[in-house]
Amino acid sequence: MKNEPTFTLGIEEEYLLVDKASRSLVVDPPQSLMEEAESQAKGQVTSELLRSQIEVGTRVCHNIQEAREDLARLRRIVVDTAAAHNLAPIAASTHPFSSWTEQKHTPKDRYESLTFEMQGAARRLVICGMHVHVGIDDDELRIDLMNQMSYFLPHLLALSCSSPFWGGRDTGLKSYRLTVFDALPRTGVPERFASWAEYQRHIGILVDAGLIEDSTKIWWDLRPSGRFPTLETRVMDVCTRLDDAIALAALLACILRMLYRLRGHNQRWRIYTPMLIRENRWRAMRYSFDAGLIDLARGVVVPFDELLDELLGLVAEDAEALGCETEVASIRNILSRGTSAHRQLKDFEIEQAAGKNVEESLLAVVDTLIADTAEGL
Repeated sequence: MKNEPTFTLGIEEEYLLVDKASRSLVVDPPQSLMEEAESQAKGQVTSELLRSQIEVGTRVCHNIQEAREDLARLRRIVVDTAAAHNLAPIAASTHPFSSWTEQKHTPKDRYESLTFEMQGAARRLVICGMHVHVGIDDDELRIDLMNQMSYFLPHLLALSCSSPFWGGRDTGLKSYRLTVFDALPRTGVPERFASWAEYQRHIGILVDAGLIEDSTKIWWDLRPSGRFPTLETRVMDVCTRLDDAIALAALLACILRMLYRLRGHNQRWRIYTPMLIRENRWRAMRYSFDAGLIDLARGVVVPFDELLDELLGLVAEDAEALGCETEVASIRNILSRGTSAHRQLKDFEIEQAAGKNVEESLLAVVDTLIADTAEGL
C-alpha cells in the first residue's frame, strides 16, 4: 500500500529475579549482575523500579523473525548472567508467593520520584508486563489507530495472562497484575481523541499544571510512545514462553495493519465506549479466554475460540504481507495449551493432589516458571 507505515517492532519484557534455592524474589541482587548483563546486551538490559526486577528491550526490528532472534538473545543473556549468581529470571507478571513488603527499590532519581508521588500504590508494583511498539510514523494515524485498536486490547490480554497468584494465594483471576497497576493514575483503557492536536492539548494541561513531566507518565494500556514514533501496547502480562510472546507481537502488528488497510478503503473499525471495552478487559483479567468475551457488535458473550477464528481470518492478508503467518497461526497453541496462568494453576493443583502443602506447591510453580522462561533459547 502506498505510504504504508513501517510496522517495525520493538518488544520490552520485564522479569522477576528469584533465588534458585529458596525460589523467593531476591531482595538485594549483586550490583555486578546488572553490570555484567548490561555490558553483554549493550544498553538493552536495564534495571526496574524494584531491585528484584530486570527489563530488556529489543532493537528496532523490521520483521517478527528479527524480533524473535533479538528477544531470545536478551533472555539468554539474563538467564546466563543470573545463573552465575545462583539466580534465575521468571517471565511472570507476579511472583507466586513473595511479598511486596519485603522488596527494595532501585536507587535512581526517577524511581524515588515515582515512589514519593504514588506512595503505597508504587510500593506494591511487584509486577511485570510486556510492551510492544509498532512503528507508525504519522502522528494523526497513530491517534486514529489507537482509537480503533482499543477494541482488541482485552483479546490480547486474555492470551497473555501470567499472574494468577499474589502473596501466596490463588487470586481467582488469571491476570491479577492489572488490579495492582490500575491503582496508579493515568492507567487503563486509553481515552479517545479526534486528532493528534487534541491529544497534545490534553497532555499539555497536565504538563503545564506541573503534574507530569511529559507523556511518558501516561500509562494507558495503549498509548502513543513518548520516546519513539510508535504505538505502544502495554495491556499484556509478560508471557512466560518466548513462543507466546512472539505470537502475540505478530498478531498485534497484523491487527494494526488490518485497521490501516481498512482505512485505505474508507472503512474503519467501529468505535465503542470505554465502558464496554472495560467490561471485556475485566473478563480477560478474571477468566483469560475461559468464559468468552462480549462481541460488542452483537451484544452477546461469544466463546473465545470463535472470536479468535474471526480475528485470524480478518488479519490473514496482513500476516502474509508482514511475513508472519506461522507466528500468527501459533496463537492457536496458546488456546489449546493454555496461558502461563493456566499452567501455573494446573501445576499447583497437581502438587496439592499429590499431598503437598501450599508452600511446597508454590515452589513447584516457580520451578516450572524458571524452566519455561528459558525454553527455546
